[in-house]
Amino acid sequence: MTSVLWLRRDLRLQDHPALVSAHGSAGTGGVLPVFVVDPQLWHPTGRTRALVEALESLNETYDGALVIRHGHPADVLPRLVREVGATSVHVSRETTPYGRRRDDQVRAALPAAVPLVATGSPYAVTPGRVLKGDGSPYRVFTPFARAWRTHGWPRPAEVPSGLRWSRGPESDPLPTAEDVDGQSADRAVGERQAHARWAEFLTAGVASYGEERDRADVDGTSGMSVQLHFGTIHPRTLLADLADLDGAMSRDTGVEAFMNELCWREFYADVLWHDPGSAWSDLRTDLAGMVYDAPEGPHVAAWREGRTGYPFVDAGMRQLAREGWMHNRARMVTASFLVKDLHVWWPHGAQHFMAHLRDGDIASNSHGWQWVAGTGTDAAPYVRVFNPVLQGERFDPRGDYVRRYVPELAHVDGPAVHRPWDVPDGLAHGYPDRVVDHAAERREALRRFAEARRTAAAPARQN
Repeated sequence: MTSVLWLRRDLRLQDHPALVSAHGSAGTGGVLPVFVVDPQLWHPTGRTRALVEALESLNETYDGALVIRHGHPADVLPRLVREVGATSVHVSRETTPYGRRRDDQVRAALPAAVPLVATGSPYAVTPGRVLKGDGSPYRVFTPFARAWRTHGWPRPAEVPSGLRWSRGPESDPLPTAEDVDGQSADRAVGERQAHARWAEFLTAGVASYGEERDRADVDGTSGMSVQLHFGTIHPRTLLADLADLDGAMSRDTGVEAFMNELCWREFYADVLWHDPGSAWSDLRTDLAGMVYDAPEGPHVAAWREGRTGYPFVDAGMRQLAREGWMHNRARMVTASFLVKDLHVWWPHGAQHFMAHLRDGDIASNSHGWQWVAGTGTDAAPYVRVFNPVLQGERFDPRGDYVRRYVPELAHVDGPAVHRPWDVPDGLAHGYPDRVVDHAAERREALRRFAEARRTAAAPARQN
């Protein structure tokens, strides 16, 4: 007998519950690992390039046994099952709206005697399992985080003893990373690279993470977001290592801060699980009457190109275009600029991010945008408007981040780079003037917010 391991966001060998399950169901035929190149998800972006890197690395880890097939999974997998005589198909449970629909289609298309077995998920705690006492989901992060920690998670799964790969089926070709359009990156994606980077972060980065994670000008983040997105390492592995560290480190170190960031990832996945429509529409509807501007035009084009005249915003957008990644503080500031300064509805910005981010995760991306827009889970709503100049001065205090990505301002020394219009030759090398006046647009954003709230309250007063 042969069992099929259908890989998606779990491109690794270690701590892989679905692989353990597949091994337990396999007979003499062993485990056949397969990745289906789904045309619905295959686009020429930096994320696709990262996926190819991860698959190339995984094939080496799996001793060349990985089988690639092209097509819709509901067509490909039943054919493959019949081809190899498989008795089961094993997956990590999918939690995104598209993934859930696709898995239902595959389950219905498989032969009746061949089950689709879901074990584990891309999260330490599978979305939908952390609930309030009355069985309802959490909509606020802090109580979710307490319940998430109380719920807990098992230790990482061991690699099965005596694991045998099934061999024989032909594999479709997979483009090499060099053949795929998209951004290159300093850190390749793959299980070996993920563990190496994680070990480096535990040794030299986690202790200062709480203080430096918001600094765009230093390498203060873990660099694990892309690896977590493709599942080249599991968050349960990270949490186990952090727990081991925590015995020797006080709770005021970066351990607590990093666990909190992992929890945010799990919280947003949980919110999306319970409300799939929030992927591309407002989770909260109290701002349904908000008036937005058109998502196209010269100002929005300037935002996409990193030519708004606000250096910190432009540095972030150029980093995104160049590397397929953006520092999280810059993500918040660039998102705020589109929504609050240019008055564009957040899904238009979220779609642009998803088209470029190597770590583009639908739950974290869409709900991160809604956190900024004030339409999601955050209790401090629309009135939060990031000042792009003050944010730059605070989180890029020497101006190094801006100068790295905005060469037109390389001649401006120190923090003055955040206000080049105040420097005599600040705009002399082609950097544009500001497309809008932030103070004026902040007032306009708050005016629209107040009007939307009045509109929402009007029916209640009439009744």
